[in-house]
Amino acid sequence: MSTSETPVYYLTWDELHRDTRNLARKLTDTPWKGIISIARGGLVPGAILARELNLRVVDTLCIASYDHDKQGEISILKSVEGDGDGYLLVDDLVDTGGTAKIARELLPKATFVTIYAKPQAMALAEYYTREFAQDTWIHFPWDIEHSYSEPLIK
Repeated sequence: MSTSETPVYYLTWDELHRDTRNLARKLTDTPWKGIISIARGGLVPGAILARELNLRVVDTLCIASYDHDKQGEISILKSVEGDGDGYLLVDDLVDTGGTAKIARELLPKATFVTIYAKPQAMALAEYYTREFAQDTWIHFPWDIEHSYSEPLIK
């Protein structure tokens, strides 16, 4: 949850794209069957990974666990057939591990990757690009918009 004492990080589209491409570089040695993106956070990273790894089979595992500013009860909205063998299971962030644990139970043979990881659950990701402190609240670029900023002195 984001409060006035919580460190906040505003992630840019450029950072996200660069970090996702860096993750793709770690994954080039395996002939993947396809990608399963955890919706919604894994959709954009999944699309970037699909392009970079030249994968055309892309599916979604739809799990709801967050409102815009707090983690709530986990609900599976859409699953995927099979055990995930040969597939990348992609999310944007592994934070407390709730979503990742459910996803890994549903697709135990998939390779779980995430762009960003926090200490509490980073061990759940087989690959990630960048670590953030556990208490940092990350605002992803699809959740924010540019707006005018007043000068410090008028």
